[in-house]
Order: sequence, then structure tokens, then C-alpha cells
Amino acid sequence: MARPSVRRTTAVAAVLALVAAGCSDPATPPATAPTLIGPASAAPAPPTGPSPVPAARAGLGGRPSPSARPCTVFPADNVWHADVSRLPVHPRSAAMIGAIGGAATVHADFGSGRWEGAPIGIPVTVVPAGQRRVPVTFGYAGESDPGPYPVPPDAAVEGGPDGTGDRHVIVWDRAACRAYELFDAHRSGAGWRAGSGAVFDLRSNRLRRAGWTSADAAGLSILAGLVRYDEVAAGRIDHAIRVTVPRTRTGWTWPATHSASSATDPALPQLGQRLRLKRSVDLSRLPRQARIVAEAMQRYGLLVADHGSAWFLSGAPDPRWDNDALHALGGLRGSDFEVVDAAGLMVSAGSGATG
Repeated sequence: MARPSVRRTTAVAAVLALVAAGCSDPATPPATAPTLIGPASAAPAPPTGPSPVPAARAGLGGRPSPSARPCTVFPADNVWHADVSRLPVHPRSAAMIGAIGGAATVHADFGSGRWEGAPIGIPVTVVPAGQRRVPVTFGYAGESDPGPYPVPPDAAVEGGPDGTGDRHVIVWDRAACRAYELFDAHRSGAGWRAGSGAVFDLRSNRLRRAGWTSADAAGLSILAGLVRYDEVAAGRIDHAIRVTVPRTRTGWTWPATHSASSATDPALPQLGQRLRLKRSVDLSRLPRQARIVAEAMQRYGLLVADHGSAWFLSGAPDPRWDNDALHALGGLRGSDFEVVDAAGLMVSAGSGATG
């Protein structure tokens, strides 16, 4: 992920968080001794009796306590959930699509199984209420939300424990309805060290401070833009999807808060740019999993979040993904997309709420 200087590009060719500092509560012991259920685990059966808190840390399919207040990933009026299917095309759309790669194909950078020994995608670790908070030190402390964070010692790391890529760690505390997101995360003593970290109140539309990064180059939440199996199984993704592009120009486009480039070429997109799969693209022949992802790209679009391979879509690993179905997204090319002008959605530069 990019830092205040020019971001290094993630070379992936696999098949493959802002709240106030006062949110850092004192460390508290866990309500129960958590047992890791892998982030790609299938959803467990519903509980048979009342339980005040989840008995164990679960993966994305895990279910919170029935008594818990539901935790959605940002409010319904948040920009991530905005329908952009009828927004006007950006006047420089053709140039920006060309700069990203008009002939390059879409790639689902997530799936089932493993690639080079690691799950395919960005894993999410769901923790129970009362998960013990631990210290986290940051290389870019000036733009990171201070710890401690409720990151368990066995939290899933993108690329696996020995991964050499971005090494994102995403922790979802559903009881508190917060996401804790780390870039370049490594175990360190009783806690963790990371390049940067951000905490997102998932019930709030507040954006990060202007100029601040997050665990992502754009200063956005990673969790918000991940394709998750539970969404596709339900038949609908209701948010924009995180996408990487090879290069961006300096500055950022709302709702991003951070720039990771010094390039000034107006043909380049900015971080935060909203892209959309054209309505004219026929999706009827795509297999179900791929079609649901493509339908979301037509209605909610893509958000340019980081530098990396062109048209790489981000998602969480899960053993129930059909990799062959996801590979069908490779039939879509950059030329099937357009850049939209989302400025009319903005209510306030410091908020992700839409009007």
C-alpha cells in the first residue's frame, strides 16, 4: 500500500479504518478464550441456545450473537452503497480507461484453495466481543490510528504468515461494529507492527482526515470493498468493489483521502475514481457467481483503491468459491468499463454520506 511518498506497485499475477483517537479503549481480557476458525471457513450452524457473545472468533461466514445489534459495513447512504448506474460519464473517461488498460482483462483476485501456499484473496478475521487489545506500532504513525487493536495473535494475514506482498490484516469486530485494518502487518512481541493502520466505525459515514492514508493507498476501508462469498450466496452484492490499477495521478477523488503519486498526466485516474461496467455488456452467459459480481460492477461500480495489476478485483478467500466461474470474469476487458462522475453524490468532503 502506498505511503505519503510514491507507492510501490504490487506485482501480482496469481490466479488468484477513521475514528477518533478516543476509540482506543484500554485492553480488556477476552470474554472467552477464542478459537480460530479460518477466515475462509463455511458458516457455522445457528446457535441452539442464547449466548451473550460469540463463543469463538469466526471467519466471514461466522454469525454474531442473535442478541447483537446488526453490524452492516457502513450505513445504507454511504458512498460505497451508492447506485451509480445512471451517473454521467466522466469527460475524460476514454483516456483514463486507456491508461488503466483498455485491452487488459478483469481478474478476480480471490477464490478457493491456495496459490503458492496461501489462500487466494484478502482474508478477514472476525473477533468476538471483548477480544483482547494488543499494542501495534506503525512505520507511518503520523497517519495511523493509534492502538491498541483487538488483533489476535493468529489473525489471518494476506499471503499467509510468510507472505511478502501487502500483508493486510483485516479484523472485523461485529459487536463494536468496527473494522481494524493493517498494512504490512507482522507479529511483534505481544502485539503487532505494521506500516500503517486505520480504524473504521462501520456505523459512521466519517472519512479519514484529508491527506491521510489507511491500510490502503486511497485512505479507504478495505473491508468495505471486498467481494464476500456470503453476499454472492445471497444473490446480491450491494456495494462498490475494490480495484487496483497500475498508475494514478497526484491528488485524490472523493471519497478517497490520500494520494500516492506525483504524476500529473490528466489521462491517469486518481485514487477514489469510480468506474462502472457499461450497461450494454451482456451478462446473461456468465456463470452465477461471476454474474453477481458483474451485476454489482454495473450498479455500484468499482472504486480505485490502490496500485497493482490492472482490473484486479479484491475479495475474501472462501472454500466455496468456484474458481472456474470466477475466471469467467476474464471475458470482460477494460474497454467494457467507463469512468463516472460521482461528484454529485457528495454531501460533504469529510463524509461518505450521499445526497
